[in-house]
Amino acid sequence: MKTAKSKKPAKSKQTPHHAHMRRAKATRKTAEPMFEVRRSKIHGRGVYATRRIRKGTRVVEYVGERISHEVADARYELKDDDGHTFLFVVNDDICIDAGVGGNAARFINHTCHPNCETIIENDRVFIDAIRTIQPGEELGYDYQLTW
Repeated sequence: MKTAKSKKPAKSKQTPHHAHMRRAKATRKTAEPMFEVRRSKIHGRGVYATRRIRKGTRVVEYVGERISHEVADARYELKDDDGHTFLFVVNDDICIDAGVGGNAARFINHTCHPNCETIIENDRVFIDAIRTIQPGEELGYDYQLTW
């Protein structure tokens, strides 16, 4: 007499079999951009929130060519316009020139009433939200420039 073998249902390749993986897959959304660059009332171009950015969010890294202060001085000493550069001083040895290989972070303008701040970690520069920023609001931080 033959006995019937019980068949296990085949695992779906589309749905993960671990509950935590199903939840992660189900809640994953395509991330809409946090910001966009457009004309600014403060100066030239600015960076504007395209959605709510919560306090404490790491918004963007300030990137560009990493150069010495001597190279930065030589590069910009003869600049004859308003003196505007995309230089960010990281430490006593390194500047980031976002005019070369930079991203949208270079367009975040200075303000005396900032909604962002810069954080330097391991010689990298990040811009973090220091309060909740509403859609359409321009991002800004205090450049802390001294003359």
